[in-house]
This record gives sequence, C-alpha cells and structure tokens, in this order.
Amino acid sequence: MVKAVVVLSSSEGVKGTIHFTQEGDGPTTVTGSISGLKPGHHGFHVHALGDTTNGCMSTGPHFNPAGKEHGAPEDENRHAGDLGNINVGEDGCANFTIVDSQIPLSGPHSIVGRAVIVHADPDDLGKGGHELSKSTGNAGGRLACGVIGLQG
Repeated sequence: MVKAVVVLSSSEGVKGTIHFTQEGDGPTTVTGSISGLKPGHHGFHVHALGDTTNGCMSTGPHFNPAGKEHGAPEDENRHAGDLGNINVGEDGCANFTIVDSQIPLSGPHSIVGRAVIVHADPDDLGKGGHELSKSTGNAGGRLACGVIGLQG
C-alpha cells in the first residue's frame, strides 16, 4: 500500500488535511477534512506542479497527462486531476471520500509531488458552455493548496 498526504494552506483561512491511499494497481482513495470555506460546492483538483513559490497560482494547470478536455470525474474525456466538487456544509466544513482510478501514487503518472487546489466556486464539470468550462470547469479562484507528499 502507498500513502500520501496534503496539508492545505491558504491566505483565506481555509485549512485541511487530505489523505491518499492506493493498494497495488487499484484506484486511489482520497479522504479529506477541510474547514473555512463558504457553504456549497467547490471545485477540487490535482494540479500539474507542486510549486507553491507564488502561492496557489504557481501550481500550473490541472494534471492532464493524456491531453484531454476538462470533465466530470466519471467522464471518459477528462483531465486526470478533475476530481469534481466537494460539498461544504453550513458550518464551513467538508468531509469527503473520493475513489478515483486516474490519480495513482506511483508510476509515470503519479500525483505525488503535484498539488491539490480547492477553488472558490463550483466546478461546472465541463458542461457550462463557457470557454473556461473546457479547461478549468470555470471553478474560480484558488482558495487553498498544498503539495502531495509520500506518507510512511
């Protein structure tokens, strides 16, 4: 089993920890707890670069090794890093579990060393009819981010 973790940081007061686990070549399970967000849906993505030298802005685009368009997690045509939305309750907290087969923790397309971003707005899952729908899901600003690191 391979494990990884992200500790989110933000100038907006958003905090959280996200754990990733993968057994063999199976899907990766993502479990997280995030606080300090406005209630509702927020885009949740793996971005290509683990570079936070310019805050969340230097993490690059969504992780997309296959060169596909943005989409929903269940879509065939989607970025590997397109993990959809997390749902935030009235208390500003989100607790979630996501199981995904396109974000391995080892091998040539490993997400270890890349970044997780929580966005300000909902991800329209590529169906918004807006030009940004095809690249980012029109999910708005980058509220919080962290680099995915291996965990013992």
